[in-house]
Parts: sequence; C-alpha cells; structure tokens
Amino acid sequence: MTEAFTTGKEMTTRRKSIAELLEKSEHPMTAQDICSILEIESRSIVYEDIGHIAKSIKNSGKQLLIRPASCGKCGYVFSSRKVASRPSKCPKCRSQWILLPGYIIRSKR
Repeated sequence: MTEAFTTGKEMTTRRKSIAELLEKSEHPMTAQDICSILEIESRSIVYEDIGHIAKSIKNSGKQLLIRPASCGKCGYVFSSRKVASRPSKCPKCRSQWILLPGYIIRSKR
C-alpha cells in the first residue's frame, strides 16, 4: 500500500511525492536524501518506488536519470546495473564503501 503525504492542502501518494521531489531537484538525490526529506523509514521502499516511477513516467515526456553508484575506494562505477538499489560491495576491490546512486527526473530532449 502506498502511504499518503500532505503537501500544502492536498493529499498525494508517496510515489507522486518522490517524483515531484526528483523533478524539482537541481541535483541528483540519493534514496537516503529522499527518506530524510519525505520522512520515509526505509530506503528499500524508496528504491522500489523509483523503479515504478521510472516505468510510469516514460510516456509523459520525462525520464529518470541515474547517477550510478560508485566505489569510494577504487572509483569503480556500477554503470551496468539495472536495479535501482545500492550494491553491497565493489566487484573490483571488494570494498563495501559504496557511494549511493543519485536520481533526478528531467524532460526528454
């Protein structure tokens, strides 16, 4: 079930709130950023919602842009990942110091 959030005088779904936040943002936002701003308790919920949002905005002239996760130790970029979630460790150096992926919504050009 999708939670409802209050924005001003109207009620909106959690996914709609996330999508609006990513559209208005000037810089890519991590799932942790989204959790903090919208007071969502779990990043896994945000990752699931981001996957759904990416599919639902395709026909609206918008696209979800992703700054891929990267290794904080060796700099490896997880550019080929198809899943929105955070990887657990680097396949190159095995470090668990992973910089979270960032998301932003922009109009298609």
